Amino acid sequence: MDYLNQVQSSLDYVEEHLMEPLTLQELADQIGLSPYHYYRIFGAYVGIPVMEYVRRRRLAYAAAELASHRRILDIALDYGFQTHAGFTKAFVKVYGLPPERYRLYANDHLPERVELRRFLEYQLQGGIIMEPKILERPEFIIAGYALQTTTENGQNLKDIPAFWQEYLSQNKGEHLRAQPNVVSPAEYGVCLNVDMETNSLTYHIGVEVSDLEGVDLQLDTATIPAATYAVFTTPPALRSQLAEHIQNTWSYIYNEWFPSSGYEFAPGCADFELYDQRCLRDTDAVMDIYIPIVKREI
Repeated sequence: MDYLNQVQSSLDYVEEHLMEPLTLQELADQIGLSPYHYYRIFGAYVGIPVMEYVRRRRLAYAAAELASHRRILDIALDYGFQTHAGFTKAFVKVYGLPPERYRLYANDHLPERVELRRFLEYQLQGGIIMEPKILERPEFIIAGYALQTTTENGQNLKDIPAFWQEYLSQNKGEHLRAQPNVVSPAEYGVCLNVDMETNSLTYHIGVEVSDLEGVDLQLDTATIPAATYAVFTTPPALRSQLAEHIQNTWSYIYNEWFPSSGYEFAPGCADFELYDQRCLRDTDAVMDIYIPIVKREI
């Protein structure tokens, strides 16, 4: 029995009937499986329960329609949400902003049809519903350690992992977290000062501080500009597999999300990785990737 093709058939069916009532029984019948078996198979391939997938796909289409001037309640009703409050609660859970606020950033690019085999290439279980949260962050300051590197011949791909290895092996994080005015112990990996002429960039490992008073003068500091970010959380992984999931998530962002998102990198801003206590779990370890965005000009 070819479960991959059966689940793909189910995904296609969902896509074609999003504005109609859908039930677990109906979806199981569509591919000839018992509801319980279908539920388990679908979860194994897609990474989330089937009706949660349906809800998220409806939200993805509703998010695109927020670029129009239609009433939010009308959009919600079209996609099976009975009340404005219920729609808002579900929307905030996935996108991080209420629909009224998200409308400021919405574009009319409808989601691409999901191709399960393509997403499995990224080894991201659940990656097919990897909608980023949209967050606004004001300017903030980090203090830490800086590395000058270049993208020439992929040198940054060698230098940055070695930089992290040195940072971790010498336990430099303890020194950072002992500084005054530290906002949180979470660590940032930030790309700044990308020069398109020379291909040079500065990579910082640091922690956020509220101000620089009393901070070790030997540390490198940087101000991260205010921006609107698309925030991607990596799929849960064993801690030993987190680095691989981070790399795969970056590949997904560049190869799958950006082309169909309607957004592009915001100039003059910084993309960064955020490592907090969640990445220290032995299982279900995750971290966040922040991408500064602006709407793509058509």
